[in-house]
Amino acid sequence: MRPPDRQRPPVPAEEPAEPTRTRAGTSVLVLCGVGVLLAAADTYVIVLALPEMMVGVGLDADELQRAVPLVSMFLLGYVVVLPLVGRVSDVVGRLPVLTAALLVFTAGSLVTASSDGLAAAVTGRFLQGAGGGALVPVTLALVADLWPPERRGVPLGLVGAVQELGSVLGPLFGAGVLALSDWRAIFWINGVAGTLLLLGTVARRHTAASAAGGGVRPRAGSPDGRPDVAGAALALVALVSAAVALTRPAALERSVAWGELLVPLAGQSAWSTPLALTAAASAAAFVVRELTARRPLLDLRRAPVVVRAADVPGAVLLGAALGGIVVTFATADPAVRLVSPAAPWLLLGSAVAFAAFGWRQRHSRAPLVPAGAVRARPAWGALVVSLLVGAALVAVVVDVPVLARTVLDGADQFDAALVLLRFLVALPVGAVAGGWLVRRLPASLVAGAGMVVAAAGLTAMTTWGAGSLDGVGDDVVLAVTGLGFGLAIAPVNAALLAATPRATHGVASALVVVARMIGMLAGLAALTAIGLRRLYDAQAGIESPAVLCPDSPTACPAYDDALRDAVLAQLHATFAGAAVCAAAAAAAALLLHRRVAAGQENR
Repeated sequence: MRPPDRQRPPVPAEEPAEPTRTRAGTSVLVLCGVGVLLAAADTYVIVLALPEMMVGVGLDADELQRAVPLVSMFLLGYVVVLPLVGRVSDVVGRLPVLTAALLVFTAGSLVTASSDGLAAAVTGRFLQGAGGGALVPVTLALVADLWPPERRGVPLGLVGAVQELGSVLGPLFGAGVLALSDWRAIFWINGVAGTLLLLGTVARRHTAASAAGGGVRPRAGSPDGRPDVAGAALALVALVSAAVALTRPAALERSVAWGELLVPLAGQSAWSTPLALTAAASAAAFVVRELTARRPLLDLRRAPVVVRAADVPGAVLLGAALGGIVVTFATADPAVRLVSPAAPWLLLGSAVAFAAFGWRQRHSRAPLVPAGAVRARPAWGALVVSLLVGAALVAVVVDVPVLARTVLDGADQFDAALVLLRFLVALPVGAVAGGWLVRRLPASLVAGAGMVVAAAGLTAMTTWGAGSLDGVGDDVVLAVTGLGFGLAIAPVNAALLAATPRATHGVASALVVVARMIGMLAGLAALTAIGLRRLYDAQAGIESPAVLCPDSPTACPAYDDALRDAVLAQLHATFAGAAVCAAAAAAAALLLHRRVAAGQENR
């Protein structure tokens, strides 16, 4: 008998009619898209909330380095769970994994909102990243389940669009909430929204399973299709209670009304507090329900099969390898160093974990990435293109605001964000347009053309200086560059999904998201290194104020102009490096991709 992960999912006796399938698939895609948008916005919402959040968790304003885990742990959770989540969705189906992801994201939001210490906030952010990161690849795989290859371009473009839209709405959402309330309200709103999405997803699981045919295994929901609200409620109570009991928020401990929830009932054991006992009781009740219900929420009865087929040890090794890379770059201060002080040890650990993962891939009967999953040229080509797109994209997101504050007189952080908004708004528009074009043109051509446009826009940015960003022409460059990046999103995903077996769509989608994230982190470090080298060279040639302005060295416009020119030289070098990455992405798209004929998807 073949291993469970190599078996094709069961096919229902009757395939639903196409209009019914399309309507049901659209309704589920809307819910998933809102979840992806929520998670993407949460990546950027902390940008404006971080100063207040630092004070709220007991940090001083000058302890920014200690607050780095609030950002890096979100990224860590986002990246390390992706391969395992993608593979599990291939084994048990998409909707159960989406449900679990929303549970974790919601629990993380509530823990973050109620935290008064750094440990609790970091724990909540990690859970948010783990839950939010899981939504993206599973949603991409769900699109492949619900739409045939020749019709999935637009849905993939919409998923990419809402993911990029999060970068626009995240800071705006954070600013709006902070204008009316404090930083905790951001995460309370996330918790409420996550709960509503969780209930909506559970309610639609039966319909989605029927609509997707063999792509989503119909094991979820009650026999009559009603949502398993009780199971979802038990799981959420168990997760939130356990997280709060372990992190012990200071405000809860000091509360007269609720502090007793954290008072041990037996000795000094934290596990005997009412909150911990509530978590244990809720978890036990949830497990009993999962094991006895005819169609439970997550179907824990299949856990042994999932562990064997999803290769959990392999996922742990790959997660450790990716986690080392994330921490290496995400915990560094670019103004001081490009990588973490512990980078040699972290990268050595990643190399060892990668080697162990490669050994397990070759010797496991059911490897995390099944043989042939990304062997086809369009599949691994999509991973290469995604990596290069991430490396080029991060330069625009990070350095355009710096350029705006440098060349615009009196520009503050808000003004710089408005300049970047011209690029960010065009990005989701390009993603939808790319999804529409891929139905009519080869994916390689659309992605390659988009990255050529992006490379041209980045090249134009290398000429910007004093007087730039105040005319329509520069706004057009930013918008066209955003469109170019957006055009590549759907074709890359479409080429990957069309060239990989249907039974591995989940893990393949996870790998393309991982490639983009690693590209952004590594690209930021590499391009920053290039820019800083150019900055140091330019600064070395600047005369002192006493030489440039002997009559008024304390107020020397010539010295200020020279410093500004040095910063511009740094930014120009960074944009030039990003343009090379974009051009390489275009070449990779054209050379490595090939068109997969409609209806000839690799199954």
